[in-house]
Amino acid sequence: MLSALLAVLVLAVLLGSVAVVSRLDGTERRFRDVARARLHYGVPWGTLVVLAGVACVYLFVQDGITDLSDPVTIPYRAWSYFYPLGIVTSSFSHASLGHLLGNLIAAAVVAPIAEYAWGHYPDDGVPSWRANPWIRALVIFPLAVFAIGILTSLFALGPVIGFSGLVFAFAGFAIVRYPIPTLVATIGLQGALVTIYNSIRTPVFVYVAQPSPPTSPSWADVAIQGHALGFFIGIVLGLALLERRGGRPTAFRIWIAVLLYAFSKGLWQIYWFGEGNTYLLFRGPGVVIVAALAIVITLAVSGTDRNVVPDRFERALAPIRSSSEVSDRDVRSDDRDSGTRLGRLLGLEVRPKADRDSTVDRLGRVREIATGATDGATRRTAPGSRRVGFVAVVLVLAVLSGMAIPVNFLLLESDSGADRATVEVEDYTIEYVEEADHELVSGIGIEAVEDDAGLTASGVVVSSEARHAWIEAVTSQRLAFSGSETVTVGGLGWRETVHVEREGWEPVGNDTVYQVWLWQDGDQPRHAYESEPSRADVLIDDRTVSILPDDGEFLLAVESRETGDVSTAPVPVENESVDVGGLTFDHDNETVYASSNGTEVAVASAETYE
Repeated sequence: MLSALLAVLVLAVLLGSVAVVSRLDGTERRFRDVARARLHYGVPWGTLVVLAGVACVYLFVQDGITDLSDPVTIPYRAWSYFYPLGIVTSSFSHASLGHLLGNLIAAAVVAPIAEYAWGHYPDDGVPSWRANPWIRALVIFPLAVFAIGILTSLFALGPVIGFSGLVFAFAGFAIVRYPIPTLVATIGLQGALVTIYNSIRTPVFVYVAQPSPPTSPSWADVAIQGHALGFFIGIVLGLALLERRGGRPTAFRIWIAVLLYAFSKGLWQIYWFGEGNTYLLFRGPGVVIVAALAIVITLAVSGTDRNVVPDRFERALAPIRSSSEVSDRDVRSDDRDSGTRLGRLLGLEVRPKADRDSTVDRLGRVREIATGATDGATRRTAPGSRRVGFVAVVLVLAVLSGMAIPVNFLLLESDSGADRATVEVEDYTIEYVEEADHELVSGIGIEAVEDDAGLTASGVVVSSEARHAWIEAVTSQRLAFSGSETVTVGGLGWRETVHVEREGWEPVGNDTVYQVWLWQDGDQPRHAYESEPSRADVLIDDRTVSILPDDGEFLLAVESRETGDVSTAPVPVENESVDVGGLTFDHDNETVYASSNGTEVAVASAETYE
């Protein structure tokens, strides 16, 4: 009850403050007038349609309506060019409810600015049906977003999922036309909305410190290439709009906006995977690249038509060009009627003057286009800074896109289930592996920095040859922490849950011995994996004690150091005892004790989970 009252209080105070400020400053009227200048009734209808569509994909396509916190995700990733369903859906699907809400809030902040820049009321003369504000808002804008989403899926690196590539595309498009408002919205307003949402959802948050499993750093879970790809797609589209309509921002505004946006949104976080649990973050190179690209984008947006080549070089080259032009005129005047002497010496056909003049005109026009010249008085030998910047932006976009093409053409050839117990669900294979080859990143790293040829995966792996899918769904570290997990697989119109459970014993002073079971809903658990035996670091009456996994059971193995004889028996259940190899073992409070001749020591304890 208190939480509900606090949530209402938060909303009331925020709405009241907006009303007071609007009354005092007239902000609401000015904002409404500005919005109506380019948006039908001042509402970003296209953004609302897009956000509603993304929410519907999560609820009804990914079956999030059944379990909001556990949508079906594996079939909706962009695994390969040979899996069209993933290509079509990945940009509009999400891995979790938090993932969805984060992207919806980010899009709700920046997409209206992009839609405003594009406008429901075109001012550049388009056919009547395309000028209709309702068609532009409810049809053209959502279709354009869908097309860009397919584009980001096609050229994203790896099995990406999420709307964030399109969020960055919105930001790139908006920042070209309105750099400072976009910067304020994406950094300030977005953070405020997230805070407000959290304060309404959980007015009083209680945090209890507790251990957590080893996890990858947050930046290693981000599709940085997909974000950069979306951002540069938006930049190129924004540049096309500026070329058509004009109204360019100042160089300083675009530079500072791009720089701060890229830093705040982590576009500098270039990373790769090392051996084991190692992750490499190229922080310095990332900052250098972002700073350089900010200059490139600034040139493309706010550059001039002045030559890139400095004036002193132009003056130094002027005598050479002048002498060349004089020589050309001399040759043309000497051979005006009889053709060029060189042509006669080589036996070439000499065309009439009219043809020659036509060819010269065409060649001159090509040179004018290439150099940006419009006539003889303004002819330049080098392109302007704006053109150089635009070409550089397009090249960056081409590189970002090109690096994903060979990866997305690869076919995964998994040996799933070759020597291991698996669970088969339709076209999916679910298994538990240790130190298996990592099918997604092994052998394609940066050899000069870190050798990733031996990168491996340990945990629950889900694969599907039909979908060209392979994913480490649950890591071994996470399973060791929790003891049990679930994995959801499915497709259009169906979903199934596979359960994973781990049980183990920790011999004193040595590695844990454990076993893993897998089973589908409604089936019996199936033994999927067992670790190597492990010996306790104790010695009793010249005997050693080991824990052995054995097809779903755990055995106590007692070895005599004098004779080498080994005796085994199952680990006794709680509050029971067993005699093995001259020792007595008691199971008390999740710990096994060994006793002999009045001496009792702990040899192993049951693995505990959070």
